[in-house]
Amino acid sequence: MAVLQFLGGCREVGRSAIMVDSVILDYGMKPSHPPEFPLDGVSPSEVIISHGHLDHVGAAPDLMDFNPPVYMTPPTRDLSTVLLKDSMNIMEHPPYTRREFRQFESNVVEVDYCEPFYVDGWEVTMYNAGHIPGSAMVHMSKDTNLLYTGDLKLEEMRLLEPADMKFPEVDALIVESTYFGVEHPDRKKLEKAFVESVVSTVENGGHAIIPAFAVGRTQEVLMILERHGVTPYVDGMGREVGEILERHPKYVRSARQLRRAIKKAIPVERGRREEALTEPAAIVTTAGMLNGGPALFYISRLYNDEKSRILLTGYQVEGTNGDMALKTGMLNLGMRAVKLRMGVEQYDFSAHADDAQLKNVVERAANKGAEIAFTVHGEKTEEFAEWIKDNIGIDAYAPKNGEVYVI
Repeated sequence: MAVLQFLGGCREVGRSAIMVDSVILDYGMKPSHPPEFPLDGVSPSEVIISHGHLDHVGAAPDLMDFNPPVYMTPPTRDLSTVLLKDSMNIMEHPPYTRREFRQFESNVVEVDYCEPFYVDGWEVTMYNAGHIPGSAMVHMSKDTNLLYTGDLKLEEMRLLEPADMKFPEVDALIVESTYFGVEHPDRKKLEKAFVESVVSTVENGGHAIIPAFAVGRTQEVLMILERHGVTPYVDGMGREVGEILERHPKYVRSARQLRRAIKKAIPVERGRREEALTEPAAIVTTAGMLNGGPALFYISRLYNDEKSRILLTGYQVEGTNGDMALKTGMLNLGMRAVKLRMGVEQYDFSAHADDAQLKNVVERAANKGAEIAFTVHGEKTEEFAEWIKDNIGIDAYAPKNGEVYVI
């Protein structure tokens, strides 16, 4: 028997947090205005972080009053440190203090894939989730065998191998649902269209501004451009993240190709961004949803330039600048909103499983014994749960934040 308490990330994307008995799986934040955090009032004995994105780790230092060990892979440790520091500096009211952040750092226990460890009587093993470097599915075994997918991808990318689906038997599955009902485009065709747009923009005398998430997406985009002979500028935290990933070669598909892509990109030094605008060029820069970051500097100089384009490379949360740019052609530059004469395009380089892959994960888990599934981290979790019941024939629930289940 196990008690599952869903603290966040239910019927929404963001602030993922689930408590299994006394163990917390992820404790993230939702990048809304103001930011939202998981339900509190819990006292974990241990914390397990699936990967280093803020929607999964962004509030974890707030748990340090209970002094729990925090288990994660080595890349997740380094990536979490960078993102949490940056988040703490940017947020007006961070949910944790600098002391709690330092304690979080000291409480981290690094664990590699397929290396069992024990928490609260559970044997826990992490498996590559294929989402970002160091991302993990979490398998927990005691009286019940539980698999938490975190965020995962079953398709090979330039940066990463696909998720490792060789997990052992499962009684209960907690599965992400981000792209249920959505099929990602063919990857080769997508890359071709993206590169063609970048090249044509530059050849026509414009700038291709490529907002990208610092963790995973910036490095993926740099590798795509390098493979097609395009030398971009790179600005923002993605540079630092790239250097971190070079220190963890076994967690990427090809350390050699990653190093080559990073080395060939032209770094933009702080205070010298104007130099990247002196002639037509591609610029890969944070932030991926245009809510701050160097991307806004470049767009503030180019928004009236019909020759230039903004090429969004990932999911745009509703209400973000990127979402507004796509839907309305307007952008908030802080002190003012402007009408974009630049083109705005979106390319679905998602590091999440799409509809077919999500269904595949559930089928595999059912074939390994799963009798119940919980759908989380998505806006169509109820539909996904209904699909599972109707097509896989096992129990399925789309929990609400705060609900408790005994399995």
